[in-house]
Amino acid sequence: MSDATDTPLEGKELKRHSFLVDLFIRLVKEKPLGTVGGIIVLLLLFTGIFANFLAPYGMNEVHARDYLAPPSAKYLLGADNLGRDMLSRVIFGARISVIVGLAAATIAILIASLIGIPSGFIGGWFDIVMQRFVDGWMCFPPLVLLIAAVSLVGPGLVQIIIVLGLLYGIGGSRIVRAAVIGIKENVYVEAAVGIGCPTTRVLARHILPNIMAPLIILFSTQVPTIIITEATLSFLGLGIPPPEPSWGGMLSGAGRSYMFLAPWMAIWPGLALSIVVYGINMFGDALRDLLDPRLRGGIGRYGVKKVKEATITSEPSVAKG
Repeated sequence: MSDATDTPLEGKELKRHSFLVDLFIRLVKEKPLGTVGGIIVLLLLFTGIFANFLAPYGMNEVHARDYLAPPSAKYLLGADNLGRDMLSRVIFGARISVIVGLAAATIAILIASLIGIPSGFIGGWFDIVMQRFVDGWMCFPPLVLLIAAVSLVGPGLVQIIIVLGLLYGIGGSRIVRAAVIGIKENVYVEAAVGIGCPTTRVLARHILPNIMAPLIILFSTQVPTIIITEATLSFLGLGIPPPEPSWGGMLSGAGRSYMFLAPWMAIWPGLALSIVVYGINMFGDALRDLLDPRLRGGIGRYGVKKVKEATITSEPSVAKG
């Protein structure tokens, strides 16, 4: 009896697994800075998820006798003006950054898809009206829009996430629309429309799967932007209200007042913010180069090497034939 062949579902799972492995190998070999950024992203996620176990003290646990204590064995990063451990507050601040960055970027991608996909696929007057609305939205300075929106809804974690997701989602719809316009001109989309497939089926089966790479890239590039924007709002007093340990809020207020007397109150939150934003940016740029075949890194040295190896191995068989 012959061996049982793999089912189509198993073949798809194997293909997806090999794609992820190949992507990881290319990331390590071709994008060392992207690999470092990926490690920083993993550390950020790990720190945010397990902050309760990693922090030596509570985020608002006060030790009145140790106010403005310098870095020591008891407080590795020092203490603030109220006697709270800076290391614990920086660790809990990572959780705020993870929640705001991922949640707001997810909302932004959903809004960008809801606006960009119909606008690019339908076209005509619908596209003109939608894009003039997007143009008008993008004409306003983002910081002015954020300040006005937060002033209306009030500061808070949920409010900040919704406002940031709305702001970057409408602007990001231009990228989604451009990707859809490039995909809908392909022959298989025209064939699906020609045989009478419903528009919803065409969008779900042919358009959306083929713009996943731009959506992933857009998501990875918006996360650091949202994190730094949230820090800016918290620095201005319009972000996450105290006593939540937002990195931007730690830089403002007491951090700015005591920065000469206790410089560690401003150094550590600022350093954590800089490292995280740099790491996510490097990782997002690496993913963009690896996932977009139109860019130079779409094939890269590793991909060229694989193509050459495949060509060399196929030449003897061609010669024999």
